[in-house]
Amino acid sequence: MVVYPLPFLVWEGILLYSMKLGARRHIHHQLQEPAVITHLNALTGENQTSVAHGDTLEYLLRRTPYSFFAAIRTSMIRELIRSRVLDNRRLMGEYHRIALDGSGIISYNERHCEHCLTKKSSSTGKTIYYHMVLEAKLVTEDGLAMSVETEFIENEGPLITKQDCELRAFYRLVPRLKKAFPQLPICLLLDGLYAAEPVIKLCEDSHWKYLINFKEGSMPVKYEEFISLCESVQKGNRLSLSLPDNIQQDYIFATGIAHGEQTFNAIRCIEHRPEGCKQYAWITNFTVTQEACAIIANQGGRIRWKIENQGFNVQKNGGYNLEHAYSNHPNASKCHYLLLQIAHTINQLVERGSMLSKETRKKIGSIRNIARWLLESLRTVPITTEEYIALFARPFQIRLRSP
Repeated sequence: MVVYPLPFLVWEGILLYSMKLGARRHIHHQLQEPAVITHLNALTGENQTSVAHGDTLEYLLRRTPYSFFAAIRTSMIRELIRSRVLDNRRLMGEYHRIALDGSGIISYNERHCEHCLTKKSSSTGKTIYYHMVLEAKLVTEDGLAMSVETEFIENEGPLITKQDCELRAFYRLVPRLKKAFPQLPICLLLDGLYAAEPVIKLCEDSHWKYLINFKEGSMPVKYEEFISLCESVQKGNRLSLSLPDNIQQDYIFATGIAHGEQTFNAIRCIEHRPEGCKQYAWITNFTVTQEACAIIANQGGRIRWKIENQGFNVQKNGGYNLEHAYSNHPNASKCHYLLLQIAHTINQLVERGSMLSKETRKKIGSIRNIARWLLESLRTVPITTEEYIALFARPFQIRLRSP
């Protein structure tokens, strides 16, 4: 029996997602080329003669705590921040925007494990068993959405009386986020579910800024109070902006709104477009002024949707196949999820890195094709350990393209 070292198998797992193979069985079909083996040996310092079967990777993931891969993911982000790679992507030049959102990642017609969440289908009346995750992603205006922290939303057992939920997961996730980045200037971007006094207090106690979607259904009494204030605020609390493409934004903001022991500020933006009018509102602990309200809204509150589009949507529909059951084992499935997050971060850095020239991007045709080109290169262009060492003998920098 061939014994594969941990780094070799871990890189196999990362390639499964970064090359967008789509299923575990494709490791055997797509990565068993001699050239791929030379790349993995050069990368890990090993001397393997074959790529392990997908079942061997599964054996590893069932027995490795998923916290091992979570630590790799977090250390990657910490290194990017420490190296100041993301400095020019901060909100107001200071705050890293971290968006939080929950998403379903897999569902079954029958109970998959004792931790399944359950709901009844409104159309068929059948019980659906599913799994969810709460993700914290560092997001930027130019479309980066990199996993920073993860909390799996799951029941403690099949006989529980109250299911786990996104808000409970939030209270479990926040202490880990604070421990991982104790001094980092953070602005949390949250949807209306989090418009609650305990969430506001937790952000204040953590010395974080926050921008929370403010809707009629979230804190209804305070929402009505804010709408009333909007009708009477002075000219100094209003701003109108004319943007390209015949877009007009009208801002109204109010400060010092009391909610229990906390106070917050609120911003409303009514955006007029040729195709219609939309309204947005947020509560925040940023100091809101005429000069700052549009920046806070457009470069802060409006960026939250990046976690959905550049985050979950890309991972579900962009070749990563997030909703595919890579494993039915509770621990292994979490490891797979975290390997996907690691691979997605690597791919985003490759896509936006300075080594990918304009000419190359034009030749490739689309971002989605990069994984196919890289896979072909791995499969057809072998590399020796000596060549690999020579390639990295001298330090060099790969910079992110300017946002």
